[in-house]
Amino acid sequence: MKYLVVLFDGMADYPVEQLGGKTPLEYADTPNIDKLAKTATAGLIKTVADGLKPGSDVANLSVLGYNPDDSYTGRSPLEAGSIGIDMKETDVSFRANLVTLTDEPAYEDKTILDYCADDISTEDADVLVKFLAEKLDNEEFKLYSGVSYRHCLIWDKGTLDVGTLTPPHDITGKPIKEYVPTHENAQKLYDLMKKSYELLKDHPLNLERVKKGLRPANSIWLWGEGVRANLMNFKEKFGVKASMISAVDLLKGIGKFSGMNVVEVDGVTGYIDTNFEGKAQAAINEFKNGQDFVYIHVEAPDECGHRNEIDNKPKAISIIDKVILGPVTEYLASTGEDFKVLVTPDHATPLSLKTHTNDPVPFFIYDSRNPKNGVDTFNENTAKETGLFIEVGHTLMEKFINE
Repeated sequence: MKYLVVLFDGMADYPVEQLGGKTPLEYADTPNIDKLAKTATAGLIKTVADGLKPGSDVANLSVLGYNPDDSYTGRSPLEAGSIGIDMKETDVSFRANLVTLTDEPAYEDKTILDYCADDISTEDADVLVKFLAEKLDNEEFKLYSGVSYRHCLIWDKGTLDVGTLTPPHDITGKPIKEYVPTHENAQKLYDLMKKSYELLKDHPLNLERVKKGLRPANSIWLWGEGVRANLMNFKEKFGVKASMISAVDLLKGIGKFSGMNVVEVDGVTGYIDTNFEGKAQAAINEFKNGQDFVYIHVEAPDECGHRNEIDNKPKAISIIDKVILGPVTEYLASTGEDFKVLVTPDHATPLSLKTHTNDPVPFFIYDSRNPKNGVDTFNENTAKETGLFIEVGHTLMEKFINE
């Protein structure tokens, strides 16, 4: 038996007037999704329990069968593991976004124009983060380069008691005055953020970006604090040899800490310009090489939701359906071996809100051995109409693999 998960990050949404009152999933062209869903078990699942922040960290852990109450130690430790940082028990890590801020004289009067600095390339970001590290690193704090706008700060003998650190994608377009760190334990973090702006605002690379019509990456924004992660080995937990395919450090970190084979794919960006074909071929190769379980995480719908890109979100869903889901399921069918497919988002990222919610999301499980009376088209409404609701998200993986 082979197991394929295609995780459409942030795909679930609300009806959008500009899409004729449909959700992006309803509006998208998804023949492969609908073909599988016709004979699949479909319903809704609560991937993020009430009281937890609806981040991709908590939600993907839940989809993968890990109870966030037991396994979640923060977002950034998972990313730190992917980058290759060997955190000590006393370390606290933080996500360090490269963001674009407006140019008011006082830092607290600025506004976040862009949480990802025009999707800054990994190459440009590496230059800026290493420059900051040269100026800001000391015995207490160290900056590490990650991918695109996503980087990491390690605080030696730090604390999690830092008050509320708001994800920048939740406050894009808003003045930061109400969101800057104010807790007394976070003052050193706030100082680093302010110093980063002074160092980056006139950096030659940023001046060149502005000449090219790109937004400057002129500050770091710290959030997502956590301590060293520790996940049960996925093979020991579920009895299958598993692989993780993703563009983002968060998912690679989950894969690493759970003992999966983390596959690197050239040209992946986490956005709609990513190497979709490469992800599909990587999944097929993993199955050919003897892996039982492949988790393909695709970030693009989520990024489009954060950016309120009404045309691009259904487009991203359609591309994933055509370029990833179709070819990989065709390959699995061609082998003659039994296989199962799980299609779901991790959470909703409504275009109207530009941030995550903890609404239940649609899912289906297709089993080549056991056709079901499924849904003619798969979306938020048809999944709800089936009446199937999985209230405890981390129980889905057990159902997928062992039922």
